Amino acid sequence: MTRFRPPGRTGTLPGTGKDPSLRRSLALFRAFLREQDDPDACYALLARDAVDQVEAYDGPVAGRVVADVGGGGGYFTREFRARGALACLLEPDARELGEKPPEGAVVADGYLLPLADGAADVTFSSNVLEHVADPGTFLSELVRVTRPGGLIYVSFTNWLSPWGGHEWAPWHYLGAGRARARYERRTGRPAKHTLGENLFAVHVGPTLRQVRARDDVRIVSARSRYWPFLTETVVRVPGLREFATWNLLLILRRCPA
Repeated sequence: MTRFRPPGRTGTLPGTGKDPSLRRSLALFRAFLREQDDPDACYALLARDAVDQVEAYDGPVAGRVVADVGGGGGYFTREFRARGALACLLEPDARELGEKPPEGAVVADGYLLPLADGAADVTFSSNVLEHVADPGTFLSELVRVTRPGGLIYVSFTNWLSPWGGHEWAPWHYLGAGRARARYERRTGRPAKHTLGENLFAVHVGPTLRQVRARDDVRIVSARSRYWPFLTETVVRVPGLREFATWNLLLILRRCPA
């Protein structure tokens, strides 16, 4: 088991709860539109934005231990390291690491991370939950490796959002099989995702109930990750939140033992 050096600081800053700006949301949207043509620019911007969110709730990451779980090509890990964090990338699919993964990247199963209990000050997972068959076990593992009082950042694209079908959205509303077949006919190449294999129908309401039922974490914020307004309000409205949230961001704090 890997055990990291304890961090040098433990102070935290509370999140303000303030909605992000419209300018920020538009910049992210434009980057997403160019993802296929310029993935480096898209994911570098997303990484800067995500680390900004972490620091808004937990203060500067410099000198702190960060576990980036399911971080793919390492964009988030690189951004954490650029700000002075001791960040480790743990990715279950070696193909997702790309040709030049960050130094020290580890191929690791998200259900059984090779980290000691409480090893990380911040455990970070961006757009991974919808790709695991057992979200409850995955969340439990994120909590386990976070120290008491530490921050857990989890975001995911919920199934009923307009982007829930990923590359074959929004046709997933007509059925996953039909949407996937349409994508393959239109592009002439196989779809990356298959429902029930590497993409799962994860919903906002059940996820919130599951997290609220835990006694080892408390929810600091549950909000739409990308919207510029009413980010927490929309998540409180059953039904509507499944469509309008687009991407649910959970900021959790592990409770003291």
